[in-house]
Amino acid sequence: MIKINGFTCSFILCLSIASSACWGQEEITLEKLKLQLEILQKKIVQLEKQQMMATDSLEQATQIREEKVSKITSQKIENSQTTKIYGTVRPTFGYIDESENSKADVRDALSHAGVKVTSEFAKNWRATLHGEWGIDLSNNGDFGKARQVYVALDSPLGRVGIGKQRPAQYLFIAEYVDIFNHSSSPFAYDPESLFFVDNLLTYQVESNGYTWIAAAQFDGDNGDNYRDLLNLGVSYDHQGLHAAFTYLTQDANTNGSTIGEDETYAAAFAYDFESGLYLALGYQDKAYQRINGDRDRNGHTLDLSAAYWLSKSYRLKLGYFDFSDGFDASNSYDFSGFNTTLEWLPTPYLRFHLEYLQRDFQYLTDFSSISIGFRYDFSTQWDY
Repeated sequence: MIKINGFTCSFILCLSIASSACWGQEEITLEKLKLQLEILQKKIVQLEKQQMMATDSLEQATQIREEKVSKITSQKIENSQTTKIYGTVRPTFGYIDESENSKADVRDALSHAGVKVTSEFAKNWRATLHGEWGIDLSNNGDFGKARQVYVALDSPLGRVGIGKQRPAQYLFIAEYVDIFNHSSSPFAYDPESLFFVDNLLTYQVESNGYTWIAAAQFDGDNGDNYRDLLNLGVSYDHQGLHAAFTYLTQDANTNGSTIGEDETYAAAFAYDFESGLYLALGYQDKAYQRINGDRDRNGHTLDLSAAYWLSKSYRLKLGYFDFSDGFDASNSYDFSGFNTTLEWLPTPYLRFHLEYLQRDFQYLTDFSSISIGFRYDFSTQWDY
């Protein structure tokens, strides 16, 4: 880059004067000096123009290079893909006292494995493929019972999913009280409520801490020829707080025929304190509405869960539950009870537990168990 200053001009002018004095022996007149000065000024202007052209070319080249880098980065983001493989193995061994019979048994606390592939094909547009299958350690370690298998599309307008999925009823109500190492947890929610729903169409949108979910089941081979289930819910989550409300209406079927409809209103509240204390409550009010002459009835589920970190590696969990199906004594499955669990977590992916469970039935024989269990989680992810 060429730079012309006043000193350079003076130096060139002096050289010109000295040259004229040596060669000319010719009288230097004021007119000749002015002429030489004009020539020098024209040369300076020409050099400055060249300098400006060189600067503009450099800036243009830099801009082109930055645009190319930005385009390559944008293409990489728009076409990014993530593949995740995960699993959790949860065997338990316990002493069980049920119906006046005592036994020791190895059971499974919902072991499973899955794969999740996410592809971002445009800015704020992402497709997800998710498959998850159970591993039943209590039955020869059988693998293959589908828990959830679906494809979802995320966009600026929300998320749409089709396939076997978690409904709002579980995501907003049960998930926050489902903290125990047992296949029947949450214990009051478990007997009749939803964990996974097949043939499900879902829509989810999030805004300012609120999450809205609408889900409908369309299973033309069973029950209604059109919608078999409708589940709506809204939750608010902020700094450890969770509050949610859901509505569920579902066809009641017997031997492939619709005998009525079950309608459920539910609410949940949970808070994770900075002190290490966690509290959660989930409640459902259920109306069994029948069309074939059977008596309508009302039931409910209540689950209370609490957890507290005794130290960095030990956590104590407590639970209380109450279930009612609204039947009279001859058919009732009503029960209540409690459980307590002590967990040891030597690493984030490994935990051991000791649990006591007591379930008191109103009209049936009580149930109790004491068990130990392991849980080993693994997860591997590739980004490309």
